[in-house]
Amino acid sequence: MLSAMEPRGQSKGHFVFSAFDMPGSALIRCALILSSLQWITEAKDLPPCTEKDYYFEYTECDSTGSRWRVPIPHNQGVCAGLPDPVRGTDCTFSCEAGEFLEMSAQQCTQCAAGTYSLGSGIRFDEWDDIPAGFTSLATYMTSGPAGEEDRTCNNSTWVPQGNYLESNRDECTVSLIYAVHLKKQGAVSFEYQYVDKNIFFEFFIQNDQCQEMDQTSDQKWIKLTNNGEWGTHTVDLKSGTNILYWRTTGILPGAKVIKPVLLKNIQIEGVAYTSECFQCRPGTFSKTPGSSSCEFCPRDTYSGKGASSCTRCDKEKEYAPEGSADCKEKPPCSEKDYFQIHTPCDSDGKTQIIYKWIEPKICMENVTGAVALPPSGEREPCPPCNPGFYNNDTATCSPCPPGTYSDGIKACQKCPAGTEPTLGYVYKWWNVLPANMKTSCFNVGNSKCDGMNGWEVAGDHIRSGAGGSDNDYLILNLRIPGFKLPTSVAGTTVSEYGRLTFVFETICSADCELYFMMDVNRKSTNVVESWEGSKERQSYTHIMTKNASVSYTWAFQRTNQAQDVRQYVNDIVKIYSITVTNALGGVASACHACALVSQESGSSCVPCPAGHYIDKDTNQCMECPPDTYLSGHQIYGKEACLPCGPGSKSNKEHSVCFSDCSFSHTVQNRTLTYDFSPLSAVASIMNGPSFTSKGTKYFHLFNVSLCGHEGERAAVCTDNVTDLSSKDVQRESSELVNYVETFICQSTIIPSDGRGLRTAVSSQSISLADTFLGATVEKTLNRISVSPDLYPETPKLVPDINFFYRSAHPTSSCDKGRNAAITLRCNPEKTAQGELTVPSKCPAGTCDGCNFNFLWESVSACPQCTEADYHKIEGACKGGFQATLYVWNEPKLCTNGVSLPAKRSTPCEAIDAWLKVGAGVGAFAAVLLTSLTCYFWKKNKKLEYKYSRLVMTANKECELPAADSCAIMEGEDNEDEVVYSNKPSLLGKLKSIAAKGNGESCESVQLKPKPERWVWG
Repeated sequence: MLSAMEPRGQSKGHFVFSAFDMPGSALIRCALILSSLQWITEAKDLPPCTEKDYYFEYTECDSTGSRWRVPIPHNQGVCAGLPDPVRGTDCTFSCEAGEFLEMSAQQCTQCAAGTYSLGSGIRFDEWDDIPAGFTSLATYMTSGPAGEEDRTCNNSTWVPQGNYLESNRDECTVSLIYAVHLKKQGAVSFEYQYVDKNIFFEFFIQNDQCQEMDQTSDQKWIKLTNNGEWGTHTVDLKSGTNILYWRTTGILPGAKVIKPVLLKNIQIEGVAYTSECFQCRPGTFSKTPGSSSCEFCPRDTYSGKGASSCTRCDKEKEYAPEGSADCKEKPPCSEKDYFQIHTPCDSDGKTQIIYKWIEPKICMENVTGAVALPPSGEREPCPPCNPGFYNNDTATCSPCPPGTYSDGIKACQKCPAGTEPTLGYVYKWWNVLPANMKTSCFNVGNSKCDGMNGWEVAGDHIRSGAGGSDNDYLILNLRIPGFKLPTSVAGTTVSEYGRLTFVFETICSADCELYFMMDVNRKSTNVVESWEGSKERQSYTHIMTKNASVSYTWAFQRTNQAQDVRQYVNDIVKIYSITVTNALGGVASACHACALVSQESGSSCVPCPAGHYIDKDTNQCMECPPDTYLSGHQIYGKEACLPCGPGSKSNKEHSVCFSDCSFSHTVQNRTLTYDFSPLSAVASIMNGPSFTSKGTKYFHLFNVSLCGHEGERAAVCTDNVTDLSSKDVQRESSELVNYVETFICQSTIIPSDGRGLRTAVSSQSISLADTFLGATVEKTLNRISVSPDLYPETPKLVPDINFFYRSAHPTSSCDKGRNAAITLRCNPEKTAQGELTVPSKCPAGTCDGCNFNFLWESVSACPQCTEADYHKIEGACKGGFQATLYVWNEPKLCTNGVSLPAKRSTPCEAIDAWLKVGAGVGAFAAVLLTSLTCYFWKKNKKLEYKYSRLVMTANKECELPAADSCAIMEGEDNEDEVVYSNKPSLLGKLKSIAAKGNGESCESVQLKPKPERWVWG
């Protein structure tokens, strides 16, 4: 596809007319004359040039807005005598759509049949390959997790798919680039599909200095589209060089295949002229001259490139979808070419199964190997009407009148006194499609299934249809204009306005996927949940938390690969029932009790105040007991008031249980009281970084609202991928569904560094904790457990407090919803706000994707201080005074509470009289005993001496002097001093004497008078 955006002479390397930018026509003429003379000199021996040897091109416009038309030879040096340059048309001149500028005459000429022209623009609508001028560039990561340069994005690129261009399916950043030089101001427009918010999609423009042009946010950030729908994006362009960028980045860490961005019909306006018309691509035609576009060939016809008409196929043996470049041979018919339906009930109340060929029929019956269409089944009784409808002896079911109800079998009846209808829809019989539902088929690459039914009723279920190709979107839509609460709860504060529940199963042999989507107030359709591959029969429930008009959509795709065949036609999804509660304009399948003004007959239903239930005996409104909350969808009976969990209380409206940041626990006859108020502010933790297989760096951000706020879910996580494309994000935030408000939420953050992104991306915001279950020192509550080996062990002087939460919303990976537990641990070394961490074993906060755990260490997690947390120390008595000091027990594991008493000083106390008497008596007794001991010791020595003298004088043979002359009489003082030698003792001597008996010898010891001394030897 050619254009006049870049001079073809320059691309062929012949002339560069930079001199024409200089002012003055004289200089231009001189340059032209000199160049002509040079050509004449060089080509004097060459044959003269003909029109086939050259083409015309315009020079660049000079400062006066003028330009010249010059001839450019196809091959230099093959001929001589080129036409002289002539003054060209004005630089702002352009032709109308369907025309081109014929350069010989410099006049606009109509395009011939089989071609088209945009006049001053170009269009790219053929994507069999990437057109010339376009570049697909993958952005390399600057570094991977180990610091090495990552080249894993080498194979990531935009992929041509015939009718459209498809972005990469991984998390690499890939840019589609196109440079255009405009002679005047223009615009670029393109059609796109952008259905997956896990892709970051932006369109921006740079000038020739690689500086980004000024753009508003709604021009730069592309808005999401609904599944199967094409959006259009238009941006104004300035004259001069414009470099266009379509950039996509997968922001889903993990192996899940993301839905690519699709592009088609890129059109650029602002080209000054088009020097030739473009041929219609195969499968299209333009039958009249002067066409600005080409039309698709009808079904069972085909065309080649540049066709002015389409050629018919042989209907007996061939077929061709709309816009075909050739005819295809019809294969023999097989079981994949027909389907069964249930006929509507006839006047006899009968239905039957019949078989029909899938239209358009692309198979042959009367050939070898072909199967015949099975015969229709026998007529059977029609299934009953759906609840809330009745059959009044007709072939159709009609809704029950207001104030009545029916189970679908019996006639409609009025609700008994004291009751009101339970409004909604219960679809479980599928003989005909309900009035508020519709079905369709859509394909992003062709229109083969336009007008087909995407789903077919089948008695006890509704199933996906055959479609035209395996990658068709088979769509089923249910419209609910709003929700109406029952009269009894109309005045209460509720978190549930209604709920939709459907039972389904998928039977697949390929990569089929079922999407459940929701459009609130006709803003945009968002995927609520999706299921891939075969799934057993199961139920899914979605709760509406706001009163709004809602469109629910089920979209089934047998494969997301671009295939123009029906290979997996037996891959189907079945929906057995769809139930919607509290639907505005719904029908009643039953009645339920309501609150009455009085018990008198004929009393009407009245709404109960917030936090009240309906007493079963009196049908009067009664307030729920303290610390209980009302279940979301019924208030009949006291059992509707559910008890709050441990450590929690209910708000005034009894609509939610929460922690008021206080907690108490009794252990060993001591009550520990906690105040978690310093932890009530929303806390955040970002862990990581982590890296995907392609090298994308990402973090997980958690926002936590622990307690307080009267039960308000204060933690908010927002996706800025879709927010960036909205002009009125703040004003319309209540209508958007790309943020969550809860107790604990998680977002995936991709930083701007290393990816070429211009801002950090926040996406995949999910709620981990919609309901507060309670706080306890136990490790388990309501089947949610905290594993003891998740965190480092600490001395159990103060127990950990565990806060348990639950998000009941089921997902494809967590069929029972998600659970979360926050463990508060006393740590005096931390601040009042503390530190929030995740287990080292589970750095993402979870080990299985469904159960999340957090550790919050803080001094605020310690109990309040009491008198048991300190002791006193008494000092010595100094100067008649004694000091008493109070100190905290170590380690100190408490905070706030009672203060430490101040240091005290008291007078020393006097000794008591009885204590003084006792001390005196004791001292006297001690002295007396000492004196007596000394006296008797001395007395004993004297007696020992006397006894020794007497023993010595008792020896008959060796008598000593008489006792009267030598003994010491009693009472006499011993004036002689006895000196003991160091020889054997007296006792030894006596033993020796006694042993001798009558010995022959004896030993005499002379007694010397005073002052001589006696020595016993």
